[in-house]
Amino acid sequence: MKVSVFGLGYVGVVTVACLARDGHTAIGVDVVADKVERVARGESPIVEAGLADLLAAGVAAGRISATTDAVAAVAQSEISMISVGTPPDDDGVPDLSYVERVCSQIGAAIAAKRRSHVVVMRSTVPPGTTERCLELISAAAGDRGLVHVAFNPEFLREGSAIRDYDHPAYTITGTEDPVAEQAVRDLFAAVDAPLHVVPPSVAEMVKYVANSWHAAKITFANEIGRVAKAFGVDGRVVMDLIARDAKLNVSPVYMRPGFAYGGSCLPKDVRALQQHARVLGVEVPVIDAIPRSNERQVNEAIQLIERTRRRRVGVLGLSFKAGTDDLRESPILRVIGALVGKGYSVLLHDPNLDMDKVLGANRRFVEDEVPYLPERLRQDLNQVVRASEVVVVANGAREYRGVGALLEPGQVLVDLVHAVDPASLTHGEYHGLVW
Repeated sequence: MKVSVFGLGYVGVVTVACLARDGHTAIGVDVVADKVERVARGESPIVEAGLADLLAAGVAAGRISATTDAVAAVAQSEISMISVGTPPDDDGVPDLSYVERVCSQIGAAIAAKRRSHVVVMRSTVPPGTTERCLELISAAAGDRGLVHVAFNPEFLREGSAIRDYDHPAYTITGTEDPVAEQAVRDLFAAVDAPLHVVPPSVAEMVKYVANSWHAAKITFANEIGRVAKAFGVDGRVVMDLIARDAKLNVSPVYMRPGFAYGGSCLPKDVRALQQHARVLGVEVPVIDAIPRSNERQVNEAIQLIERTRRRRVGVLGLSFKAGTDDLRESPILRVIGALVGKGYSVLLHDPNLDMDKVLGANRRFVEDEVPYLPERLRQDLNQVVRASEVVVVANGAREYRGVGALLEPGQVLVDLVHAVDPASLTHGEYHGLVW
């Protein structure tokens, strides 16, 4: 394919080199003449292992060229990729002026050539930008039917960019345009990785989340290193063992947005680690933020229920997760306590909870923290649903997957754990906690 790549910074120049190596014809475009001249000569404008050789080979084969002329680049290509910078302003908001300027230039070039053109955004931008770019390009082109747009986030690390290009975990295409989707498939046909097609806003968000998650992992590991060292323990050995657990620690488990954590282990152990750090004189701002953020999720649930403006509430699932009767520090109990305190009528159900069988620490917790629970607990799920204006699903018990079909007109389902398929509701409203 013939591809024009706008922006010969780190991502752009690596993309030009790899596309040419894979048999495409790549035209690098930049406003900086020195970059353009160096790429046109097959020289790398950055330090990156293996890049100079790929550029030299691409130029020698006639598959790499470079120009400052945007109109000419679009005229000679079928696809344009945008990899220009989005630097932050003083408040951290990305400056999208470079992206918007390139979009207008590409649109004008499409108007001049009057042929269908695909535009693939690679710059890191906030959700909604690709849709805005489609509008800008279409306005400049004068014909929306000629413009096909997708967002394709890159995951290239400096120092290993070519290897990362060749061996990604996946390729993501953010588009609802079949022409743009096929173009991205063709561009990366040589890359052995699954391709996921999602809405543009999802693809845009993934890039921000990936980088923020990497930053969070680094910061967390450093905090553990500081605490471990204060204990006389090598934190590198600790984190190496943590990373070797692909069942829980490095896995999709716990990586799905939903309700707050609870139970007998996570709350107490996070608090214990915080207290040890304080005693040892070690600052751990990331770890300190964990309980605060968890409490914020509880408050989000309370506010979501309150916004329904209904007073009769049925709560389904009281234990901190499905498949257990453990109520200790279950976050839904804080929600229930807040509602009861504000005068809501609350009925409760849990398939695993029989107060006659709640013993030991679990029973002491009920007696001390939620003494009103037994009188509000019902064994009949249907009774709770029928008596409620708002039905709150708080854990993923199998019994609750079909609750949507039980709702009558006017009832509201508040799903805190994504236990119910919204499509299963024949009546009523569905509200997810963070979706």
